[in-house]
Order: sequence, then C-alpha cells, then structure tokens
Amino acid sequence: VCLLAACQRDDGFTPDGLPGRGIGVAEAVDGLAVGHRLMAAGEFELALRAYFRAAADQGPGVDVLSAIGSANLRLGRLGQAESLLRRALDTDPSFVPALNNLGVVMVERQRWGEAQHLFQTAFALDSGRSGEIRENLRLAIANLEDSDYTAENNYNFALVRRGNGRFLLLSTP
Repeated sequence: VCLLAACQRDDGFTPDGLPGRGIGVAEAVDGLAVGHRLMAAGEFELALRAYFRAAADQGPGVDVLSAIGSANLRLGRLGQAESLLRRALDTDPSFVPALNNLGVVMVERQRWGEAQHLFQTAFALDSGRSGEIRENLRLAIANLEDSDYTAENNYNFALVRRGNGRFLLLSTP
C-alpha cells in the first residue's frame, strides 16, 4: 500500500477541489489569494471556501474576516456579511475594504445615513484614490437627500373602526 501511495499522482488540489495542500505539495497556495481570484471570476461560493481555508491557516484576522464578509455580501447573505465586516472593523477600524463593503451592506438595507458615514470614513482613509468608494459615497448622499418623507407625501392618516374587528384607513388633508 505504501508503494502505491508513493506512485499516486498529485495535482496539488485539496479534497474540496481548491488548489493547495495535496499529498506531496511542498508549499500551500495562500487561501486569500485563491479566494480573491475566484471572487474576480464570479465564483463566490468557491471563494468563500478558499477564505475559510485561509481562516484555518492564518486565523481570523482583519483580511480574512473582511474577505469572508465580502463573499457573503456577493452571495446576498446580508446578515452574515454585516456581522463579519463589523468583526473585521473591531479588529482594525481603519481597514478601508471592510468599511466600503459594510457601507454596501447598509445601502442594500437602505440605511443611507450609516452607509454615508462608512463611505465618508473609507474615502478619507483612502485619500480619495478609489473611484468606487467615491461613487458609493455619492450614491449614499443622493439617496439620503432624496428621502421618501417629503412635505408632498407626508399624509395624515386616521384609523376608523367599522364593526367587529374591521377598520378603515382614511387619509386626512
């Protein structure tokens, strides 16, 4: 059996199908680098698995937590993304990618004020170099200023009882 194992071909892939620690591989590929490439290719679920492997290898640092949160964001898992990105920011409050991505989560949840604050902080820490952060900030400010609660549509409503458990909602001038 030992002789057969020595003859086994090693493609350098782990059992989960990702490049890395196969039998006989001298050096593992960095899970974060693999995850980033998979994110760029639109393979968010595979990227998440690579990031989890990076977390096991490197520990839950700010880079890893932010990457896992970002993958969850791209998969539409807003609650998980928010939790992980906040944990990343607890570790390093000045980590620009986590600030930006948490701002995106807030935009998705239509929490414009918090999104604006996060984007402003990211923009300042990035010294305005990122066009994406600038555009995200512009979007958050525009949506904050374009609130649905304006004088034209701020109606007064009255609830009128109409019998056994029946109510009628009336608009008043």
